This record gives sequence, C-alpha cells and structure tokens, in this order.
Amino acid sequence: MQTTVDEDSPVTGHGADASPVLLTTQVSWADTSPVAQIRKDFGAEPLSFLSLFISPRADFQSVVDQAQRLFAGTDVVACTTAGEIGAAGYDDGQIIAIGFPASGFASTSLAIEHVDDLNPLPLIDRIALERIQLQDHNPKMKHSFAFLVVDGLSLAEDTLTATISPALRDMPIFGGSAGDGTDFGHTLVALNGKVMATAAVLTLVRSRFRTRVFSLDHLVPSEQQMVVTQADPDRRIVKTINAEPAGREYARIVGKDPEQLDRFTFASHPVVVRIGGAHHVRAIQHVNDAGELVFFSAIDEGMVLTMASPQNMVEHLQNKMTELAQDGPPAHIVGCDCVLRRIEAEQTQTARDVSSVLSAHNVTGFSTYGEQIGPLHVNHTMTGVAIYPSEE
Repeated sequence: MQTTVDEDSPVTGHGADASPVLLTTQVSWADTSPVAQIRKDFGAEPLSFLSLFISPRADFQSVVDQAQRLFAGTDVVACTTAGEIGAAGYDDGQIIAIGFPASGFASTSLAIEHVDDLNPLPLIDRIALERIQLQDHNPKMKHSFAFLVVDGLSLAEDTLTATISPALRDMPIFGGSAGDGTDFGHTLVALNGKVMATAAVLTLVRSRFRTRVFSLDHLVPSEQQMVVTQADPDRRIVKTINAEPAGREYARIVGKDPEQLDRFTFASHPVVVRIGGAHHVRAIQHVNDAGELVFFSAIDEGMVLTMASPQNMVEHLQNKMTELAQDGPPAHIVGCDCVLRRIEAEQTQTARDVSSVLSAHNVTGFSTYGEQIGPLHVNHTMTGVAIYPSEE
C-alpha cells in the first residue's frame, strides 16, 4: 500500500500537517478490512469526496458498506473495474482509493438511476442547479471538472453523456464505464453505500488547483472503410457489413479466420467513425453465436466504419504525458483507460513499459468498458483529469 503525498504542494500548513493535493492508496481485494486500511493510510485529512475503483474479485457491497461507515459525512463514489491503475501502473485485484481533500476541492455527487430510461429535462435541471450552487458556495475555487462513472453494461452511455453535457456549460466532463474484468457479466456503481446497476454517479468538482481534462488515443485512421448495412442499435449489434455477415466480413478485411476472432483481434484491429472533424473509436466487444459483432458504443445502419492502425502505445502515451507537463508537471492524473488498451499492451508485450509511464506520471485510476469525454462515449482511449500543484 502506498499513500501519495505531494511534498511540493503549495497548500499552506505546518510540516507534516500540510495538506496534499490528492491522497491515493491501494489495498488488495483479499484484505479482510480494506477500507480500514485506506482510512489509516489517509489519516485525519478531511475529504470532499472519495473515489473507489474496486476489483470485481472483491465483495463490492461489503467494501462500500465499510466506506460508508468509516468515511461518514464524505461522498463515497465507487465502481467495479476491468483492471486497476495503481502506484506501479497496470494492476489487478486491487481496491484503488483517491481522496480529494476538502482543503483543495469542493464537490457534490448525484446518483442517476435507470439510465436506460432517462427523463432528460428533470435531469438537466437538477445538474444545472447543483452546478450553480457549487460555484456560488465556493467562489475562491476557480477551476472545475465533472467526473462520471456509469454501469458499463447499461448500453446507455451515449445517450447519458449527450444529455448531461449541456447542463454542465463550461465545466469539462470525463469518465469511465464500470467493468467486470474481461467477463462482461456484472458491473456496478455506488454512491454513499447504495449499490446500483443500470445507473451512473456524476460528481461535480470545484478546485483551488489548476486542472485539465483530456482524452488521448494512439490510433491512426486508414483508407479502408466499410458500411454498416444492418444493425440493432438498441443492443449495439451489427448484423451485416457491406451486405455480408458482419463477423465474416470484418475477419476478411483484417485477414483473420472468422472462427478465430477474439478480444485480441478487436484490440489490435479497431474501427473508428468520423464525428465532426475527428475520428472516434467504435470498439468491438465480441462476436456472438450468430456471427454478429457486438459493440461497446453506439452503432447504427448506414454508419461508415474506418479501419485504424495503432501507433506505438508506449511512445504515444509518453508524448501525451509530456504535453500535459509542458507548463509544469501535474501533481496527479486521474485516468479512465479502456480495457482494450490494456489487452493490446499485453498482446504486444508492452504492458510493463506502459505501466512504467503511468507510474512515472502519477496516473491513478481504472480500466474501463468505455470512456466519456464531453458529450461523447468513446472506446480505446484514456480520458482523465490532470491536477496541477498550483492555483494558476
């Protein structure tokens, strides 16, 4: 277990009592009292909110119940993961905790249930009211962001992010979809001890510290395109591509045996769509028994899919981390990293090098079933927020 305290933090204090920018620690899922250890690691520092990224191996309900007791009075936001990002980079079987000290942050967290059947106008009004109140009550905190965790099997992230974004105005939003390892069976989120499926938790944050929300991916679109000719958008299923059975046609295009398509194939041969002036990944989750392709995000008939090629993930990630540090390095980065990136790194035997970059730049977070950035739900990316140890 490791607690991160930024010794160069400009926050005033006396010696060991000086407040850190963030608190981070991790505990094995097998620990009999994981939240007690987190509470011990964090000490008496008052928190605005606590974020927990919990391995699917852990008893999720038990962990959030413990957190509700031991962090009474603090908003506790939790979700299951498809892997964790801790002190050494990629990890597995961990409970990752990030504490946002009240000395530097103010926040409010909202549970959004039944995300597959949203009533947009009341939700938009509720978020806008909370955003305005948070700003009015914390006039000295000039920086802001919103953080969203959502059930990664809800099939509703696209609609949810598009609904939420207008209510946030100029507050940038990022987030991740809760995972279940690579089982795709059961994903959960929680707020203050209440465990929910088909739900999301949105946290609005004001900060004394400079922040920068970002999204990155290492994929380059090619000239190879294909058209979705038959689909079931509600279930994110593509039945035919170029008027041919989807799995078989995709396999032909990438030069693979249709019977051998697996998550490694999909991670190394992604497809993207053009939205506005940019390309965004539409990642394939699996091929079903009917030979159809099941996607992680929104898909529809007539959509043009473009094959993409991955750049070197290690070099690309290092370059992007360097960009985030061009005006001074962040004290911490909270990252939501697509599980397909981890799968690709493992397949190409670069996971250790990727982990080294993540560790060197103080990235803490989890592997996701999808990522949110602004009004979009995307895949095969890392979204996050860099938090700098200065107020300007």
